Order: sequence, then C-alpha cells, then structure tokens
Amino acid sequence: MNLPGPAPSNLEHAHMLANKWMNASKLAELVKSEGLVYKKGKFSAIEEQQLKTAIETFKATRGLTDDQILEIIFQRNEKGKDNTFWSEITAAVPQRPIIAVYHHVRRAFHPKKQQGKWTPEEDNLLKQAVVDLGQQWEKVSERVGRMSSDCRDRYRNHIANRELRVTGPWSKEEEDELTRIVTEMTIQQGKDLDNDVFWGIVSDRMGNRRGRQQCRIKWTDSLSKTVKNEGQKPRWSPQDAYILVHKVDSLKVRDDTEIDWKTLPDPDWNLWSAHSLQRRWLTMKRSIKGYEDMTHQEIMDILRVKKAHLPPAAASIRRRKVTSAASVDDLESVIDPDLVKDSGAMLDAGPSEAVSTV
Repeated sequence: MNLPGPAPSNLEHAHMLANKWMNASKLAELVKSEGLVYKKGKFSAIEEQQLKTAIETFKATRGLTDDQILEIIFQRNEKGKDNTFWSEITAAVPQRPIIAVYHHVRRAFHPKKQQGKWTPEEDNLLKQAVVDLGQQWEKVSERVGRMSSDCRDRYRNHIANRELRVTGPWSKEEEDELTRIVTEMTIQQGKDLDNDVFWGIVSDRMGNRRGRQQCRIKWTDSLSKTVKNEGQKPRWSPQDAYILVHKVDSLKVRDDTEIDWKTLPDPDWNLWSAHSLQRRWLTMKRSIKGYEDMTHQEIMDILRVKKAHLPPAAASIRRRKVTSAASVDDLESVIDPDLVKDSGAMLDAGPSEAVSTV
C-alpha cells in the first residue's frame, strides 16, 4: 500500500525532528525562534500505517525477528536506545518529533495494551502502588500489570479524590463556578478558552468535587460555546454545516483522521469546540449511504455538492458573523434544498465522553 507523506517544506527542520530528542518546551522555543512546524495530537490512520511499514522495512532489511524488534522498542536502559531505528521510522511520518514517535510506538506495541475494563481489584492495586511508589508510572505499571499511561489516566481521572467526587447532572452553581475558574485562567490572562486550560488545576480549584475529565467535557461540550456567545446557548445551523464542510475541504487531507480539529475555529467562527466540530463532521459523514466503503475524497465530493451554497441566517436566530476562511468564497444567500432538509437546528449535544484521548 503506497502512502506517501507530504514532502517536508524545510529539510533542516525535518532532519532535526527525526534525529534530535527534544521535549515540549524546547520544541515550543524553536517554534518561536526558528519558525519550526511540527505536528501534535493523535496519530492519523495513515501515519499509523506509515509507521508499521517503516518498522517492517527496518526489520526486513536487517534480518531481524519480531522479538528482536520488540527488544529495540522496549529497551529498558533509556541511554541504550537505538537511535538509528527511531530516526528511520520517524522519517516516515513528516513533522512528527522523534520523541513523540518513540512514546506512540511504545504504547502501540505494548504487550499490556487493550486489557479491557478496570476491575475493583485492579483499582485497589493501583491505589496502593501509588501510595508505595508515588506517581512513577513505569514502576506502577510493572506492579499493576497495565500500561503506564493507562495507570496514570486511571488514577488521575477515576481514583484520585474519589471520595470527594460528585457524579450526575451539574448544578447551576457548579456551572457558574467552572465558568469563573476557566475564564480567570484563560481570558483574563490573554489565553485561549479551549486549548490553554490545565484541567487538573481546574479540578483542584473546584475542591476536587468534579474530576479533571468531568470538567473538561462539561466545558468543551456545553459551557464554552455559551460563554463565547454572550451567555446565549447557540444552535448548530445550516450555515455552520456549510462552513465546516468548506473548511475541512480546504485542508486537503488524505483522511479525516489527519485533521487537527483545534485549528478549524477562527476569530469570526469560534463558538464550537474541537470536539463538537469533530462530532458534527462524523454525523454528516455517517449520513451518506455507504460511507464506510468510501475514501475521504469521495465523501468530501458528496458533501461539497450538498453544501454548495451558504444558506441565509434564520430570522428567529440572532445574527452573528459566520464567514471567515478564504475557502468560503461563495456568500450568495441561496437556499440549498438538501441543507433545509437536514438542517434541524438542534441544540448541540450535552456532556458526553470525549472522542479525543486525554
């Protein structure tokens, strides 16, 4: 299967990303000082395949067995890492830093991956391991028998402060408190409402009555868009669907798993969180009969026709700016029957489990 990646625009930066082990702060520094461009977030399905192909190629050209590859991936001595291996496979996924590829591949190939739902016995074992070892997740992993990242996330999201945790619907007082805390941490400090929030700190400031994951989902799925819309809960409109389709089209990605949903909002169209946009896209995509067997481009061609015209704003809904990107060129107020048919100005869904990983 031929999956060519995009050609790196800066060969010096591409070589640096594939060979130099840099932490997040160093990468951020290079973004500012040298204009470094690199990818963050979930690896796309295409990147997953490119990494698998690169690993198979490395194994075949050197006559290695599966066990020998696993020994390279899970080298216990950090200083003994096989830099040739990691550099070669990182080169297969342009704009990914080598350290991100290292952690991703170790998670993907981990023998303890996908072990299903946590049992009460495992929760107790995890809780005691943290008491004994602190948050040294690799050591905790060995004792519990789960991946270190699974142990970390399980502890932070479900075990820590469990005795204080409140479940069920949020009260108006809780929503107001969460809104106040997030706006103090972001707007009042010139930061982004959705992407510059440290949810562990938010949970602490709420007295740990709600966990970090609860706070994040409540904010991104429900409260954020209301704050941005001057206290009025907005409704998803045909105009929003039109803009979303044309923005996704303008990205020219090979597969929608390559989309960084955080990059879609802009100053004139920013009510919807990355998670909301991703859900809306999946809803539109799944409305196409036989979408499972279509390529992203085929799906895009159908949606581009369905959303070919920007519909007028409904008279009953308060007007707000809706256009923004250069890709949204045709601003004629022409009603598309398909848009009217499937517009259904539904309220955006309430809190739900986030699609993206924590």
